[in-house]
Amino acid sequence: MMKLRTYLNYGGNCKEAFAFYEKHLGGKIGMMMTFGQQPDAAKTPPELKDKILHAQITIGETVFLASDVPGDRFQPMRSVYLALNVDSDQEADRIYALLTENGEIFMPMQETFFATRFAQCRDRFGTSWMILHERPMP
Repeated sequence: MMKLRTYLNYGGNCKEAFAFYEKHLGGKIGMMMTFGQQPDAAKTPPELKDKILHAQITIGETVFLASDVPGDRFQPMRSVYLALNVDSDQEADRIYALLTENGEIFMPMQETFFATRFAQCRDRFGTSWMILHERPMP
């Protein structure tokens, strides 16, 4: 059976990002391994020792994989968003406030023809999000 997973790269703050998503988005971290915990850790550069080699988190029904990449190779997410559908306007507003704190707003929270709440932003970790509470369709 084939499964498609999203793999996220972070610029050294993967552990912090996943802890934030676990606490505020109801995620569940399944595993997290640092470069220093890998079998051949002696060859790991000291600056990578405590950075994340591989991590997994489940948010809702979706599994995300991630790791830290060297800072000179990291770029915030571009031209792609994680679309987070929520069950209420209040939840959309709560999550929007959390994700935009020290982040970047591309489209402020608003009502649209397809959603009672919709916004686009990039959080402080470099991950881009669409947050929406869909409007019931007739």
